[in-house]
Amino acid sequence: MTYEYEKLALNDGFKTVCGIDEAGRGPLAGPVFAAAVILPMDFEIEGLNDSKKLTQKKREQLFDIIVENAVSYSIATATEMEIDEINILKATFLAMNRAVDGLEVSPDIALIDGNQKPGLKIEERTMIKGDAKSVSIAAASILAKVSRDRYMIELSKIYPQYFFEKHKGYGTKLHYEMLEQHGISQVHRRTFLKKLLERE
Repeated sequence: MTYEYEKLALNDGFKTVCGIDEAGRGPLAGPVFAAAVILPMDFEIEGLNDSKKLTQKKREQLFDIIVENAVSYSIATATEMEIDEINILKATFLAMNRAVDGLEVSPDIALIDGNQKPGLKIEERTMIKGDAKSVSIAAASILAKVSRDRYMIELSKIYPQYFFEKHKGYGTKLHYEMLEQHGISQVHRRTFLKKLLERE
């Protein structure tokens, strides 16, 4: 993975490039996380890849390296309530906008994983499978994924009956079994669990 796409943006006259990605669009519980990161263009991160292709241990190691070396980074969320109010796509875009707003250095272009623009105040370039092509997006994917996983582990201490530390809120067999036993909590996305709510 190289800085090819970042360099293309610089060649087009942009000065500061940030990568953006999200984690947690699919789960039944917890917020959606987004991260924005600006990296130094000469900085090589060994073993960097799309966060989903890495082990948890490797993600944790890379998280620290990225945070220590980034020009600027920001991690933001949209809550379960916001997801239920405006839908998951709009909530994801909200988290992405919050992440960019949280950067201490202002970028003038964003490389975004996926094929939809979140409506940022700066130039936006979407990239399908961007987390496997762009160093900045891959770094953002790791920041978002690790942050969300850590959050869900903390949440499991408040709601131990759901075993969030194991499935991170995704719709696994275990998670559905615990929902059947204990019902829906305050941190569940009600719009994702309509059938269960109807039965309740």
